[in-house]
Amino acid sequence: MYVADDRNSGSQEPPIAWYRATMGRAGESVMSELAGFAGTLQADGFSGYNQIYKGGAIREAACLAHLRRKIFDVHDSQPTELSTTAMAGIQAIFRIEEEIRGLPPAERLAARRRRTRPLVRALRRQLMRQGKGLSRHADIAKAFAYGTRRWRAFNRFLYDGQLEPDNLIAERAIRGFTVGRRNWLFSGSFAAAERSAVVLSIIETCKLCGVDAEAYMADVTERIQNDWPASRWDELMPWNWGRRQEMPLSLAA
Repeated sequence: MYVADDRNSGSQEPPIAWYRATMGRAGESVMSELAGFAGTLQADGFSGYNQIYKGGAIREAACLAHLRRKIFDVHDSQPTELSTTAMAGIQAIFRIEEEIRGLPPAERLAARRRRTRPLVRALRRQLMRQGKGLSRHADIAKAFAYGTRRWRAFNRFLYDGQLEPDNLIAERAIRGFTVGRRNWLFSGSFAAAERSAVVLSIIETCKLCGVDAEAYMADVTERIQNDWPASRWDELMPWNWGRRQEMPLSLAA
């Protein structure tokens, strides 16, 4: 699952989601798809991605929400002063992010340097200091270790105003599929899985663009059947489809 959506940093570029069917979850699939990519990749801590970051062309930006979730899972069942303090620190970071959402990258970066960086440093000191006094087999110690192992990647958003502190944009885009996957556990064939990925890509992109996916696919299918010119494909993209009332079918003739 890939998502590009920079609207939180004030971008006017349209969002897009892309599902990809693969024969397994191994990192080789992502490596082949991103072979020509250079930049920052924001993802969860799945070990299959580790090979991607070797060489330095692709930089890892870790997901602070995953760290929060790991600490919360322990805190929810066995709340302690350690987990309470850690949760409060992470929540303070996310409250700042809510305030600066939608601002240009430079303004977000300035706010993070001034307000968020001290909170992040305090959180790291807590994880390092208190983690040392815990048994490595303790659940809260494992949660803290998840953070300290990838700390540089967790800090990436402090140096780039375009980045998010988490990858929840992608998490939300895949949530509908993961919640209902028991209803479509088997595609029947790999070709069918690839077709499913195409449909899911359209649906999720429509959702990101605030477009009714069913109405969109019905309308676009009809236009294509009526020989919509290939030179005007861009007008049928979900982010442009909102102007459909201004595009009567007769224009395609």
